[in-house]
Amino acid sequence: MTLRLSHTSIDAHDAYAQSRWWGEVLGYSEDPDDPNRPGHEECLIISPDGSIRILFIEVPEDKSVKNRLHFDLRPTDVSREDEVERVISLGATRLADFVRNDGTGWIVLADREGNEFCILTGQPQLDELGL
Repeated sequence: MTLRLSHTSIDAHDAYAQSRWWGEVLGYSEDPDDPNRPGHEECLIISPDGSIRILFIEVPEDKSVKNRLHFDLRPTDVSREDEVERVISLGATRLADFVRNDGTGWIVLADREGNEFCILTGQPQLDELGL
C-alpha cells in the first residue's frame, strides 16, 4: 500500500483571510472551480504546479501553544532578508533570529493568526557559499 499527502490542513479563525494571506506569501492560488469566499469555513490554495495543497479550516479555538507542525520556507531567487521584509510587509511578525555568522540559518516569523513559520537561507546565498 502507498499513501500520498493530499493536502496540509491548518486551523484558522478566518479561513478566507488566511488563504488569501498565505496565497500571497507563497504565490499559490485558489481552485478556479471552487473559489474561496469570505465566510467559507474551508478555503484551499494550490501551488502553481498543482503539487501542493493547503486547506484552511475555521475552528473556534484560539492557538494556545507552539505549533506542532510549521513551514520552513526557502527563497529561490532572492535573499532570506528580502523575503523576510516582504512577508513582514504583508503582516507577518518577526519572532526570533537564528542566523549564523556565515549567513546560514533561519528567521522565525508568525502569520496573522500567530502560526509560526521559518524563512531559511535563500538559495542565492547558499550558492554563493557553495552549499
